[in-house]
Amino acid sequence: MTADELPVAVLGAGIAGLVAARELQRAGVPVRVFEAAPKIAGLGATNHDADGFTYDIGAHFITNRLAAAIGVSGDCELVKYYGESVLVDGKTISYPNGLLRHPRFVASALKARLARLARRAGARVDANSWFRGEYGDALAGEVALPLIEAWSGAPADQLAASVGSKIPSGIAQTVFLSAMAKATKRAVNVGYCWAQPLTSTVWHVYPRDGVAALCQHLADQLERPVELNSPVQRIHVEDEQVRAITVGGSYIPVRAVFSTAPINKLPQLVEGTRRLDRFAKFRYRPMVLVNLKMRGRDLLDDVVVWLPSGFPFFRLTETTQSMPWLAPADKTMILCDIGAELGDEHWSMDDEALGRYCIDHLSRLIPDAADRYLGCRVVRTPIAYPVYLAEYEHDRLALQRSTGVDGLVSIGRHGEFSHNLMEDVYWTTVKRVHEWVHAPNSGRILNTTT
Repeated sequence: MTADELPVAVLGAGIAGLVAARELQRAGVPVRVFEAAPKIAGLGATNHDADGFTYDIGAHFITNRLAAAIGVSGDCELVKYYGESVLVDGKTISYPNGLLRHPRFVASALKARLARLARRAGARVDANSWFRGEYGDALAGEVALPLIEAWSGAPADQLAASVGSKIPSGIAQTVFLSAMAKATKRAVNVGYCWAQPLTSTVWHVYPRDGVAALCQHLADQLERPVELNSPVQRIHVEDEQVRAITVGGSYIPVRAVFSTAPINKLPQLVEGTRRLDRFAKFRYRPMVLVNLKMRGRDLLDDVVVWLPSGFPFFRLTETTQSMPWLAPADKTMILCDIGAELGDEHWSMDDEALGRYCIDHLSRLIPDAADRYLGCRVVRTPIAYPVYLAEYEHDRLALQRSTGVDGLVSIGRHGEFSHNLMEDVYWTTVKRVHEWVHAPNSGRILNTTT
């Protein structure tokens, strides 16, 4: 078998792995997809329970643009509303318009802007200085920084300034898109995408069978079925070039590997090089996601409510405000996002105790929460978000250029160690596959960020 006839191995059958497989197949490259779990989708999975509730593990919203690119537009429902608010001084304030009308935040932001114009603002060497320089001490100190620290599990002065890239669009653009959402009566996508422009023609939709339908549609297009229950045990490298993989004890020569494995675990899989060792120190933030089933509807003041302080969860999401079909009539589900560490109190608490714990705290916002409570579904993930620590920022930027091994391409949020959400994962994966296909000998991936 010639080198061109060897398959490309794709590790993981989540959105990134399946998009990579489809694009490779379209380019005429033989491909095999290996998934360690007994089913596809990973964090893109959707759950339907016996009580009629539907919840997604990862993304809750997708755009009409992503649905069209994957080919599921005809299977999606229109989302008519999406909004975010922040709890400040016991009151929910809409983002961004409400924050822009808050006198203390406005005055602080203007002071920070004048300082930048006068060149008195110091170098933004960490997230603390970045947010204070962008938003002023009041908004940064009371809202942005507490949320970033809860989300990442690290002090802001230990995080790289690039963590600011989590904020996907400027205030002016966000105000415009929010206005267009009201005018068009559609949930216009306000941020959360770098790779494609944000316009009033891009809005939220939801697949009738859940977000997992995206992965299923992609898998159905592959000529060779995904190989489930097939964890890759080794990636063999010789002369800094991928040569083969081992799966189930079998040695399989391959042309290249597209890996969605967490980048800090990839060095354990690779044999024959030390170039990936520096990525082993990268950290991911574990999360405990508690889905509370409750009587009633519209129990929160907005679809998403951010809680900078005073609560064990930093974000609440009531998806039924946007997509009422996700719960039975007159019932709702509220997702509580709790940042955790493996083995800590929140991680170790049993599901029912965790549900009651969240309800007890939620009663400060919903006084009769305990009477409305119907049970919960808990998801624990040890690798929810990458943590951009300043101590390895240089190596993170190097990863954006290349893994350092020919034919080894790291893709997806975990593989790229990026804050990309689902749509960005799609477009960056498409780009990286096309770069690899058109590279000399298809042996080196540029890994250029979008």
